[in-house]
Amino acid sequence: MVPGQSDQAARRELVQSLIREVPDFPKPGVTFSDITPLLASARGFEAAVVELVSSAPSQVDVVVGMEARGFIFGAPVALALGAGFVPVRKPGKLPGDVLSQTFALEYGEETLNVHRDALTPGARVLVVDDVLATGGTIGATAALIDQLGAELVGVGVLIELGFLGGRATLAERGIDVINAVVTAD
Repeated sequence: MVPGQSDQAARRELVQSLIREVPDFPKPGVTFSDITPLLASARGFEAAVVELVSSAPSQVDVVVGMEARGFIFGAPVALALGAGFVPVRKPGKLPGDVLSQTFALEYGEETLNVHRDALTPGARVLVVDDVLATGGTIGATAALIDQLGAELVGVGVLIELGFLGGRATLAERGIDVINAVVTAD
């Protein structure tokens, strides 16, 4: 750590240094933020989880993580907060009765599902994901949370791609408690 640098700044710098940018993936013109080097580093992964936990609201009943990379961060955040974890999955992955929400991505369309009994009405929910891009995935997840009668109290993401305007899109929907460990403008 650099003298005078806070622990938080050092953790965020470490996280940033372990994210690899991959141009033209999954299609030309899209730059993919590859977190596999971060996950391969015990110190980096720990720093990411610590930062997500430290920015979480004080009272969270359940952490919701979206398939698939949201699971990687959501589950350890839930454990650290003493909260439950609920997976939001792609079609055909959850048995039983589910709610579905379809939304646009920056490079296509997707549908997310959650069990109809996954959240109790009034539960305080923190959404955790790897990337905030256009806001579609988080917006769709928020819609599912709302349909179940739970309360979205915050969003934590590892990376915010600020140039795609996802934060503004979510703010228009009343979702304004968003914390990002790393922001790319």
